[in-house]
Amino acid sequence: MTKVPLPVEFQRGRWAASSLFAVNGFVMGAWAPQIPLLLPRYQISEAVLGLLILCLGLGAVGAMLFSGRLIAQHGSRRVLIGFAVLVIPALPLVVLSPSLWTLALSMAYMGAVIGSMDVAMNANMIEVERGLRRAILSASHGFWSLGAFVGGVAGSFVIEKAGYLVQALAVAGIVALVLGLAARHLHEEPVAVMEESAPKRHALLPRDAALWVLGFMTMAAMVPEGAVLDWAAIYLSKEHGSSLTVAGLGFALFAGAMAVMRFAGDIIRNRFGAVRTLRASGIVAAVGLMVAAFAPGPMIGIAGFTLAGLGIANMVPVLFSAAGNHPGLPSGIAVSTVTMLGYAGILVGPSVIGFVASHAGFRLTYATLALVLLGVGALAGRAAAADRSTTA
Repeated sequence: MTKVPLPVEFQRGRWAASSLFAVNGFVMGAWAPQIPLLLPRYQISEAVLGLLILCLGLGAVGAMLFSGRLIAQHGSRRVLIGFAVLVIPALPLVVLSPSLWTLALSMAYMGAVIGSMDVAMNANMIEVERGLRRAILSASHGFWSLGAFVGGVAGSFVIEKAGYLVQALAVAGIVALVLGLAARHLHEEPVAVMEESAPKRHALLPRDAALWVLGFMTMAAMVPEGAVLDWAAIYLSKEHGSSLTVAGLGFALFAGAMAVMRFAGDIIRNRFGAVRTLRASGIVAAVGLMVAAFAPGPMIGIAGFTLAGLGIANMVPVLFSAAGNHPGLPSGIAVSTVTMLGYAGILVGPSVIGFVASHAGFRLTYATLALVLLGVGALAGRAAAADRSTTA
């Protein structure tokens, strides 16, 4: 007889998985201030650094091809713990790489384990969401944003005071500590559920058109995020003559608005449902980017980016939840497919945007992305499966 988890066990599982969302974001936040240090250490150009960062992204996308199958076979809890363990040495391996080639391999490794952990923790949280019968995934992504913020700020401080190696080792220690505390409380799917979802010689990628629509919607929601992350400061400084400090506020307030709205997002989704939440989010995000695109001055542009952050915040969590509850496919495989496409968008998107903006200008580029977000909102009905986790 299969043991049915109690609500208190789902609650413990929720907070355990939330701590790993925060840890995943913390590692990525701590990685950010390490990036500029690679230039003098290896005597490389920005172009070579761009290729190295591409290795990280390709490692993540490549690993996601297989992580969903692992989750379907072994359960999200085991896979999450396994990849979280593999994340522990990731940053030290990167900063201790003795050559450019080992650096490239280390970055691909870090991308693979961070990305696979991302898939597993989303799949695990979707199971918890289904057990609690209410939306919780947006707040989980809020913990990721909070972890990234703390990792970036604290990581920069430690590098300045103690050096890059101490920072990397401290990050590894924190990941190990949090994992040690959280692992035993993570929710584990009942054996019957794992057997039911085990893949039966599926193709490497699922042949489900509706799932691919969700994947491309996720990509369309994540590309604008990358566009603000990589290009907002340059847009504000070039188009509006902003100082470095003012230009940096564009992404800072965008990211802050995303984090705040993600913590409020589950309340909104529980009240209005996934479809209406996604539709309204797309409209708000589109209006924000359109305001930023045609702003007469930097302050209005920053306000537009902030509004866009409020809108974009809950689009990806809703789409991930829809994938995890997609009928006819194991949750892990569906989530890994959608996550892979999202990562591909945030990986390839900014470089394409830079090329387009150099020919058409940033204003037209951001206005076009606003229309893309409107398109995601128009297709919000495709995410109706997300509400299965709150009503099942």
